Parts: sequence; C-alpha cells; structure tokens
Amino acid sequence: MTGTRIAALGHYQPAKVLTNHDLAALVDTDDAWITSRVGIRTRHVAGPDEPVDELAAHAAGKALAAAGLVPDDVDMVLVATSTAIDRSPNTAARVAARLGMTSPATLDLNVVCAGFTHALATADHAVRAGGARRVLVIGADKMTDVTDWTDRTTCVLVGDGAGAAIVEAVESTGDGDGDGPAGIGPVLWGSVPEMGHAVRIEGTPPRFAQEGQSVYRWATQQLPALARKACERSGVTPEELAGVVLHQANLRIIEPLAAKIGAVNAVVARDVVDSGNTSAASIPMALAKLVERGELPSGAPVLLFGFGGNLSYAGQVIRVP
Repeated sequence: MTGTRIAALGHYQPAKVLTNHDLAALVDTDDAWITSRVGIRTRHVAGPDEPVDELAAHAAGKALAAAGLVPDDVDMVLVATSTAIDRSPNTAARVAARLGMTSPATLDLNVVCAGFTHALATADHAVRAGGARRVLVIGADKMTDVTDWTDRTTCVLVGDGAGAAIVEAVESTGDGDGDGPAGIGPVLWGSVPEMGHAVRIEGTPPRFAQEGQSVYRWATQQLPALARKACERSGVTPEELAGVVLHQANLRIIEPLAAKIGAVNAVVARDVVDSGNTSAASIPMALAKLVERGELPSGAPVLLFGFGGNLSYAGQVIRVP
C-alpha cells in the first residue's frame, strides 16, 4: 500500500517588518490595544514588487533544498492562496516557472486560512491514488494587498509570507496510524456555509473583512471537538501530541483552543505574535519554524488545524520530518 510523508519544510517572509508602533502612525491604535486583543507585536510586509508567487517560490526553494531535491523531482505543485491578483496563469504555474520545472501538474486552492491543510490533504490523496509521486504543497498569501489600512480592526492583524512542504510516497503499514515516521494522517474537513460571510475578501478592489466576535465564538466553542476527532482518525490522543499548529489568527483564539483540545504535553505554535495572520501561509510557516528551531523531534505527532474563510476547516495529524 502507498502511504505519504512530509519529507521537508521551508518558509519565507519579506524583509520589511511593521510594528504596532508603526501602525499607530497610520490608524487610531497603539501597542497595548493590539497586544491585549490579538497578541500580535510585529508582521512582515511584502513590497509592490513582491507578488504572491515570488513569496511562494522562495519557500518552495527552501523546502526542496532541505529535502535534497531538484525542482524536476516534483511532479505536482499545489498552492493554497486567496490573494493572487491574476486568474491565469495561476500561482502554482508561476511558481513552477520560477523554479524551472518542466511538466508538473499545477493547481491553486482557495480555502483562505484553511488552505494549507486542505492542500496537504489533496496532495496526500493524489499520492495515495497514484496521481503523483512527489508534491510541492505551498501556503502563500499577501494579505497586505487586500487590507483596508484605515480599518483598525483588520489592518492590525495581517502579514505576508509563505510556507512549503514536500509530500512524497512511502510504503504504508496499512494500520491507520499515519503511516510511520513523517506520515500524514487522515483529514477531517468541512465548513459552515451559512456563516461563510463571517470572513470574506470581496469587492473591487477586494478587501478583507470579518465579523470578529462571531469567528471567535465559533472557533473556541466548535473547533475543539473537531480537532479531537482529527486526532482520533490518526489513532493519536491529544495527550500524545508533541505539537499543535493552529491557524495563526489571533492569540486569544489559539491559546484557549489549544487548551480545550487537551494537548497538555504539546508545544503550541504562537508565530502569530511575530508574523500576524498570514492566512494560508500561517500553518506551514509556524510548523517550519518550530522544526527549524528543534522544538519538535523528528517523527513526533503534530496536529495541524486550519480554519477561517468560508468558515471552512481542515485538520490532520502529521509526523515531523
């Protein structure tokens, strides 16, 4: 049987850093107001000459290097993004061109903040079904392109960046435990369509807006049970988790949600403090940083759980590469 694993990770953020004090010069806010409500202190901001596909390609290059691969070792590119300006060529095709690939399948997925975990599941399914041998999965967003910088409730949240993972085939044990070291467990995914308006990027030009209190209540009340079910599908209890990497939306959501899941022994990703909400990029960036710093041992089980736009969610337990 064919299983899957994450072979390597990579991440990238633009050089420019925007602090809370910088934002105080743009809108009626201050550091104390921002940190008390969302926990964010800094965020990285891409320039006008740094499109989404460039951010994605930088992260992808790092993941390929970490895996000891060249671009043509990959036969599929999946990019989760909701902030690409152009409809065609899609972001995945542009990333493939930047990397010099010759004939990969190239797909974009737009599931906003849950995009990476949806894309990771899609890659897992493609490899298991024999449709691909090795997949480059990227979450990349330039949220500052869709931000209303006069709205202090949203402009304080966002940042730009990208994270990438190499997903490849491995021999499966068939025992449903995530297929051994660095395995990818079964996905739990879904949505709440009637609440899709609670997080949106719409209009001309497109602008990010949300109903923050509705999202907060839904996330803290409904998601813990879903996250525990994702663990159950992989045969892992919350207490056995070495790490929890949730969508980096807001520290006031991340901390109570992690506590309610019951992952008492886990390292909880808090990259939102330094990076802000980077939408589809947030989970792979946060995971890659934890691995890079040696905070998660190879083979350890980690829960990834994305949620947000469309009020979509997707989560799975993976093993650290």
